[in-house]
Amino acid sequence: MTKASNGTMTDDKQDTIQEFRAAVNMTPKQLKEWLETDHSKEVGQKDGNTESTGHQSGRRIVNLLEKNKSDYTDDDLSHMRKVISYVHRHVAQRPSGDVEDTRWRYSLMNWGHDPLK
Repeated sequence: MTKASNGTMTDDKQDTIQEFRAAVNMTPKQLKEWLETDHSKEVGQKDGNTESTGHQSGRRIVNLLEKNKSDYTDDDLSHMRKVISYVHRHVAQRPSGDVEDTRWRYSLMNWGHDPLK
């Protein structure tokens, strides 16, 4: 964890946490419930695993949301930056028309972002 000499969080860490909280607009409860659905498990790249990268990330995001900010590790912050990047990149690729029942939305929801909120 990066702390300034006075013991407070650095601006970079605070900015990352703030951006993460803005990108992830689902509550831990909403995300947990979503990750149990078939739609959640059907989308995303599996990279040789039975679980997609996004689904794995979703489980980690739940843990991050339930964790005290003071307990965030550098690895946690790195994952937060990955989530921020994914959400920003995929929101920019929004397909036209109704997106409610699309793989695009389902993938974003695995990463904790519901574009319909």
